[in-house]
Amino acid sequence: MHTEQIRKLLEQKGIRKTRIREAMLALFFDKGYALSHADVENFLPDEFDRVTIYRTLKSFEEQGLLHKVPDEKGIMRFALCPESCTHHQHSDSHLHFFCKQCEHTYCLHISLPEPALPAGFHAESFEWLAQGICKNCLNEV
Repeated sequence: MHTEQIRKLLEQKGIRKTRIREAMLALFFDKGYALSHADVENFLPDEFDRVTIYRTLKSFEEQGLLHKVPDEKGIMRFALCPESCTHHQHSDSHLHFFCKQCEHTYCLHISLPEPALPAGFHAESFEWLAQGICKNCLNEV
């Protein structure tokens, strides 16, 4: 369990500790891959309603706990932020890996060079998505 880690993380970000916040962070730590709103709703007990889950996801993103992850199907997913993310400031320009078999998206914290853009273009962020088979699915074969 990640109880102490979750408590410290909420404290560092100045976020009040509640059951839903602890449960949602524990879910992200336990799963280890990006989750959609529907995923979170399915994994958490029925006592947490859809709107509360949505508001908590939004709040966690605003506070630098979660970042949005691109999905090749157009579904918005969220993943735990690295420690360098802060309130409304994400440092999430890292590689995301989508497994074609289990359909999970993982954050791979690999340093990637910033692409050189043509004159007149200024990027504020980059979304990197690789596709293939993850290590868990490869080990099942």
